[in-house]
Amino acid sequence: MQQAIGKYRWTICSLVFFATTVNYLDRAVISLLKPYLAKAFDWNAAEEAGHYADIELAFKLSYAIGMLFAGRLIDKLGTKIGYALATGLWSIAAIAHAFANGAFGLGLARTFLGITESGNFPAAIKATAEWFPKKERAFATGIFNSGTNIGAIIAPLTVPLIAESSEKWGWKLAFIITGLTGIIWMILWFIYYEVPRKQKRLSEEELNYIESDKEDAPAQATAQKSSWFKLLSYRQTWAFALGKFLTDPVWWFYLFWLPDFLRKEYKLSSTEIMWPVALVYIISSIGSIGGGWVPLKLINNNWPVFRARRTSMLVYAFCVLPIVFAQWLGSVNMWLSVLIIGIAAAAHQAWSANIFTTVSDMFPKKATASVIGIGGLFGGLGGVLLTAFVQKGMFVHYESIGQIQTGYFIMFLICSTAYLVAWVLMKLLVPKYKVIKDL
Repeated sequence: MQQAIGKYRWTICSLVFFATTVNYLDRAVISLLKPYLAKAFDWNAAEEAGHYADIELAFKLSYAIGMLFAGRLIDKLGTKIGYALATGLWSIAAIAHAFANGAFGLGLARTFLGITESGNFPAAIKATAEWFPKKERAFATGIFNSGTNIGAIIAPLTVPLIAESSEKWGWKLAFIITGLTGIIWMILWFIYYEVPRKQKRLSEEELNYIESDKEDAPAQATAQKSSWFKLLSYRQTWAFALGKFLTDPVWWFYLFWLPDFLRKEYKLSSTEIMWPVALVYIISSIGSIGGGWVPLKLINNNWPVFRARRTSMLVYAFCVLPIVFAQWLGSVNMWLSVLIIGIAAAAHQAWSANIFTTVSDMFPKKATASVIGIGGLFGGLGGVLLTAFVQKGMFVHYESIGQIQTGYFIMFLICSTAYLVAWVLMKLLVPKYKVIKDL
């Protein structure tokens, strides 16, 4: 059947996967260069923790604000131009890190990176909504969202080696090389991307399949855009936003602090953490793709879309709970801790593939990027609060008294419960499936 329909939509999915990989590669680099930056700028242990938290706070705050405007801008410019613009700018921002001369310069580059990287997910979800019918969107989202893991896998396997290659240029070269990958993607994007009705490589059969959902008529693409205030009047928007607010910070905690946890807990060097960090994200890649496949399987077995999505998300929320035992298991063997963190990261990615898809399930295509942007704003604000009130205060405090393990235990406790709390709130806000039709 796939051969008769055509497969060009999966080419688009591959391009979005590539962009997401680059997006996370660029943001993950700094967590692996933390000790090199401390040495280059002569920071002591407390200064290292404080400056690093400030730098990441700058990224998360700018990312949160950027998400709100990125969604609207991409809805206005269209997926092709909007996605290319975002990627080009964040590639420049990534390279700019190499020319920073201290914490302020890194924070400035990080701010620019946060604003520009915020365009990835609104554009990615909009492209998925344009190119896939509803029943395939979670699976396609799971595939491209696994790029977050691939980027996080590539980073620990390459960045420390680049940083060790030259005492003078090593850490700077890591920022430059990873930043240049976005330029390669832009060339491919302009060659292969166009909206389905303008894409000459697309067969008529595949176009009809993509547009098979009744409420997604092509005419909607030219409809009037809805304001933020209008979108915020819907419970569906708030359900998505609160779900992101509670769970996005958990993933950022893994991304930015996992290398530090392994160094402090198990006394690993920068090159020794390569494989433990890579293993966590290899496991999470399985969760990302599997998380989209499970609801697809349920829908193909005649489950309603909303029920399949919500049931899957509840299962994934329970899968995160064991992370609270990560340090206890690590006292037996470090790899048990790595495994349990990997399972929690996989559950997050499975959750993420589905929470993104709830937007395209319930909102028309013309509003998808804007709603994703609103949710991204809340997710970013959650990350800001977690950094400001937990990581910046708590980690710096426990680092100064030599008890950083206690700080990490508190963080794992927060991580373990965030998804169940989010699931309950989302169910209370949207108890029944309802498609928004009056935008």
